[in-house]
Amino acid sequence: MHMLRTPLPLLLRSMSPRPGPGTLTASSRLRAIQRAMASTSAPSPPPASEREKQWKKVDLEQRKKDGRAMGTNPERYDQALEVPVLFENHQFTRTYVLNRPKALNALNEEMISLLGPKLRAWNESSGAKIIIGTGKGRAFCAGGDVRAVVKDATSDDPEHRSRAAGYFKHEFELDFELGNLDKPYVAILDGITMGGGLGLSMNAPFRVATENTQVAMPETKIGYAPDVGATFFLPQLDGKLGTYLALTGTTIKGRAVYELGIATHFVPSERIPKLLERLSALNPQDFSAVDQAIAEHATDDYQTFETDLVGEKRKVLDEVFGKPTVEGIVSALQGVRGKGGEIGAWAEQVLGELELRSPTALKVALEAQRKGNGITLQEALQVELRFATAFCNGASPDFITGVRAVLEEKIKGRPEWQPATLEEISHATIIERFFSADSPYTKDMPTMEFVDGLAEPRKPMHYSLPTEKMIGSAIKGDLKDSGMFALTTEEVVAWFADKTHDKPGVVLKVFEVLKRKTRTKKDGYLEWIH
Repeated sequence: MHMLRTPLPLLLRSMSPRPGPGTLTASSRLRAIQRAMASTSAPSPPPASEREKQWKKVDLEQRKKDGRAMGTNPERYDQALEVPVLFENHQFTRTYVLNRPKALNALNEEMISLLGPKLRAWNESSGAKIIIGTGKGRAFCAGGDVRAVVKDATSDDPEHRSRAAGYFKHEFELDFELGNLDKPYVAILDGITMGGGLGLSMNAPFRVATENTQVAMPETKIGYAPDVGATFFLPQLDGKLGTYLALTGTTIKGRAVYELGIATHFVPSERIPKLLERLSALNPQDFSAVDQAIAEHATDDYQTFETDLVGEKRKVLDEVFGKPTVEGIVSALQGVRGKGGEIGAWAEQVLGELELRSPTALKVALEAQRKGNGITLQEALQVELRFATAFCNGASPDFITGVRAVLEEKIKGRPEWQPATLEEISHATIIERFFSADSPYTKDMPTMEFVDGLAEPRKPMHYSLPTEKMIGSAIKGDLKDSGMFALTTEEVVAWFADKTHDKPGVVLKVFEVLKRKTRTKKDGYLEWIH
């Protein structure tokens, strides 16, 4: 399998003349710089501009051979950092590899600035048929670099403060670009995928989970609300699952990520290398061929669900998280808790999770999820940039409090949210501060510059297991190509199995939905009751 890596420093050096007599090689430059820095009598460092020039000349491949990686910081040549994003060519595929494994590939400004131009070039290249996203180490991407955002938001320097909302602008523009690629885009979620990591992947037509996958939108834990397109994506999950995930920040793992529609496919981790090799040989670009290639490597053992968000628990979840206010959700959970049993224990657990969350963040998150029904990805990102800007500008102190308490101080227990209770912040205040175009906290909201979107936006659930909405439409005769208006359980299951080419888990999924959301009439045909 042919692979070509083209880091920018190596590319630049390959265009330069060979070193002649008296010219320092990359390795000798590296040793000279390190000796100078180690010396107690070393001269003052050259100006920043000169250091930058020297740094750019260093050959990355030579540094790797030396067992060192000087990285991307010209201030300290001996600091062992890594190029944060690698770009690879594999026959007809083009792959970006997030390469900050020690930071769980947390997405920073540098990574965003590297990804955007490369994605645009690949999207326009006739030689690139499929675009793939992966991450080094045990994470695809654990989220955005919010600690840097908070540092900017709390700076005394106005220019630094403006960078806080600027980070979200650039991140959201990248998320939109990934959701509007003309070519098949496959996100390999073989590890931790949270927050900003879901922004890079959830609007990909192909999202591959493995047994190592862990996904969550944990923003309410740090006094913020789910963004990066979650306002568009989460409402498309079945029932009120999206609202549940947005408010609680619950982590979903392994096959459950696939079963709940967050991923479109489940492939055992050991099969990923073979899958990537298979994809690299696909030409021309064809979405159906990509779907089939992934299916060839998918798990073939599907007898039971891994998720427990099914059956009676799922009924209760949809009912509870369908309430119009956070106070209503809490009250409904308290009622379920009082019934005892397994469902009561689940309600007790969820109440405990919500109690730890920022009241303001919970209300912002719920309002965003309600606004997300029926809007486009671009519109959702605009909603999110407005509340992100408001958080950065002090509409609530909870974002700063949460990042410091949870990510920096790593406290156990509840941060000191202000206000401390749901009752202390009204819905009108949430709208006025975080969602209104007239909010005093969003006057300096940056303007996003979107690439041209697809003429017909792709549906993130197109290649996933059938959604409840699709199953209901088939029973009611509204689904295109179903061809029937009166169906039995067996006919519905058989139709979806055939339509998805016996996608793993499809029979389990359809049966579970029919059991919860239909009843059988006297004539033996199904009636949709929800």
